Amino acid sequence: MAYASSDPRSQLATAERRAGDEGIAAPEFADFTAAPPAEVSDLGSRTWFVRAQNAVLAYTDAVAGEVLERTGDTDEYVVLLPHETSAAGVRAGGAEVQLAGQGLVVVPPGNSEVVAGAATHLVRLFRPDAPGVAALAGNAASYAEPHPRVAVEDRWPAPVDGDRLRVYPVGEIGRSPDRFGRIFRTRSFMVNFLYPHQGPRDPEKLSPHHHDDFEQISLAVRGEFTHHIRTPWTTARSRWREDVHETLPSPSVAVIPPPTVHTSEAVGAGLNQLVDIFAPPRRDFSARPGWVLNADEYPAP
Repeated sequence: MAYASSDPRSQLATAERRAGDEGIAAPEFADFTAAPPAEVSDLGSRTWFVRAQNAVLAYTDAVAGEVLERTGDTDEYVVLLPHETSAAGVRAGGAEVQLAGQGLVVVPPGNSEVVAGAATHLVRLFRPDAPGVAALAGNAASYAEPHPRVAVEDRWPAPVDGDRLRVYPVGEIGRSPDRFGRIFRTRSFMVNFLYPHQGPRDPEKLSPHHHDDFEQISLAVRGEFTHHIRTPWTTARSRWREDVHETLPSPSVAVIPPPTVHTSEAVGAGLNQLVDIFAPPRRDFSARPGWVLNADEYPAP
C-alpha cells in the first residue's frame, strides 16, 4: 500500500517505501513497422532509436554492405543479432569477429565498425551518454528529466581479462529447467534471449509482476505481443492511469517503468519471441547460479 508520509500507517513494516509521492512514469512503446526511421544511410539502411533512462536502443534494417561506424567511444556497447538469419562482422581494437544467427557481440571502447555482409537486422545498445544517440530517440522528450523511480547505477566491474571483442552465439544453447532464458551481461547491460513460443500464450498462465526501481526493455523480434501494464495508485488521484493493453507487431519495443505491474502475452499465430534488456544488469538474476552465461568474464559488484 502507498500512504502519505503524514499517515501513521506509513511507518508500518508492510508499507511500501517509494520515491516520495513523485509520479510513476508512463510506459513507452515504439513500433518500428509504423514509425519513420530517425536515420537513413546513403545505401538506404534505416535506423530507429528508442531509449530508457539508462540505455539507448538502435534498431537497423541494414542493406548488404552497410557499415555502422563509431569513433572514440569511451564505453563498451553491444550488438545484438535478433534473428537466426542475421549475420554481421564487427571490427574493433585491431580484431574482427563474425557472427551468424542469433547472438550478441560486445564491442570495446574506441573506434569500431559493424558490417552487414548481407541484408540483415541489427540492434545496438548504448549508454545514454554515448555521443550522438540519445537525442535521436523517438521518445527523447520523455527523458528530458530523469525518472525519479529508476535507480541510476554506475558501470559494473570491468571484465576480468580486459576490454576486447566478445562474441556469444545463442542458437545452440538449449533449454534448462534451472535457468531462465539465455542471459548475458556487460558492465552496463543485461540481455536475455527468451526462447521462442509457438502460437499464442495461454491467457490463464500469464506472469504479472513488478520491479521496484529498474526499467525493462522488451524487444519483440518475432510475432506479436500484447503488453499488459497496470500503474499502481499513489496518494495523488490526478496521477492514476487506466490499465494499458498495447498490442505490437515485431520489430517493436516496450519500455516498462517501475513499479508498474506488467506481463507480456504472445498473441501471434506463429513463432513469437522477445529479447529482454535491463540497464544496469539485474542483481537478482546475477545472484542465481548458472543464470548468467558469461558471469566468469563479467564479475558482479
